Amino acid sequence: MKKVVVGGTFDLLHRGHREFLTKASSLGELKIGLTSDEMAKRTKGVEVEKYEEREKNLLELFPKAKIEKIDDPVGFALYEDFDFIVVSLETRSRAEKINSKRKDNGKNEMEIVEVDFVLATDGNPVSSSRIRKNEIDKEGKLI
Repeated sequence: MKKVVVGGTFDLLHRGHREFLTKASSLGELKIGLTSDEMAKRTKGVEVEKYEEREKNLLELFPKAKIEKIDDPVGFALYEDFDFIVVSLETRSRAEKINSKRKDNGKNEMEIVEVDFVLATDGNPVSSSRIRKNEIDKEGKLI
């Protein structure tokens, strides 16, 4: 079976996250690098749901996924063997850098699979930040 890696915070698990992870899991055995609370605070600049809550929400929807806490954007993707890395447009460059470092370390490059954003009813991407601002709900409907 093919091995697939994704990384993210997956705060306020919404329709965009679900469709992204469904695509990733359709490619093979899914491993999720889930940002630690410390990393989430550093990178997002806002309070997010606690790691344990985010992990529980992911496992409810994807019970076969393996989840590992990460404290940096590269995490274990640099060292473990994967066939695919699934990204969004905004994280594609990070995957390209990981592949470059993997190549330098004698590891196989992963195939990068880019998943389009899921759009809310207003035509803009569904995102946790928009949900937090009460612009949209978790399904992408305007509030």
